[in-house]
Amino acid sequence: MPNVDARISGIASGRRTWLVTGGAGFIGSHLVDRLLTLGQRVRVLDNFETGRRTNLEIAAKVHGESLEVIDGDIRSLDACRAAAQGSDVILHQAALGSVPRSILDPLTTHATNVTGFLNVLWAAREHGIRRVVYASSSSVYGDHPGLPKEEDLIGRQLSPYAVSKYSNELYAHAFGLAYGMELLGLRYFNVFGPRQDPSGPYAAVIPVWFQSLLQGSTVFVNGDGTTSRDFCFVENVVQANLLAATTDRAEAIGKVYNVAVGDRTTLLELFEAIRTQVALLRPGAANAHPAHRDERAGDVRHSLADISRARRLLGYEPTVKVAEGLARAAEWYLASP
Repeated sequence: MPNVDARISGIASGRRTWLVTGGAGFIGSHLVDRLLTLGQRVRVLDNFETGRRTNLEIAAKVHGESLEVIDGDIRSLDACRAAAQGSDVILHQAALGSVPRSILDPLTTHATNVTGFLNVLWAAREHGIRRVVYASSSSVYGDHPGLPKEEDLIGRQLSPYAVSKYSNELYAHAFGLAYGMELLGLRYFNVFGPRQDPSGPYAAVIPVWFQSLLQGSTVFVNGDGTTSRDFCFVENVVQANLLAATTDRAEAIGKVYNVAVGDRTTLLELFEAIRTQVALLRPGAANAHPAHRDERAGDVRHSLADISRARRLLGYEPTVKVAEGLARAAEWYLASP
């Protein structure tokens, strides 16, 4: 199998139209940027509820007519049909994330993550788009205690969000069998990096902690701090999406893949690493200490991915580890207003 750089660079040899749902979001906008640098036409479908137009501003200025932005919602089948028409490949990133949000409002989570996904699949089928790469989640593993997490060993999902993502995988399997579509799912493990929004009640831990330490406010740790996660820099996620979108290996089609680094970091280790980065700009942060509070309902205790399937079938190889990723994320947060 050709190396990762050659595989991804090879995308530039032919020009296709890529539909990125949720393309104004954190992960989606990084996919948009990479595709445009590879000379592709990119169409974004986003309702801008969680995505930001500013995430696409530079891409729009540099690449002009190669980028089309559609203001629409995946909960609308008509919007999905309009966006799918003339597209060759779909990278489906649009979703309502957050376990706590899904517990408070499971109806909206279901409408967006399940019905919205079904709309995207149906629109793809109607327009003859065979290859769809979709974002799933490590939350699918639920209460299965085994570590590292292997794709075929899952437990019972612990939140409506986790159920919605598992439903995506079931629908993808069914559509592959019923309609001959090529569907590949990526179970993301705690993605982080530039453009990840620290605002709002459902923001992820890394941007929230960067913001808190920069502002001199309290950092809250859920639980005793020994909870661990497999944090994955966004550049690795972009790589996995593009490899999945372009693989020609028959045995790779129709499967789900862990997208992670394959290493665990505890919350306390994460806090120390972020504090070190922030202290380079704000020396007072070096003396900051976290405050502890109760663990969140629906959260798993530990998470660690087995990425051997993605390595074997997709050629995936995470190139940015946690320490480097945090340093690169820090550059963005320190430069942001």
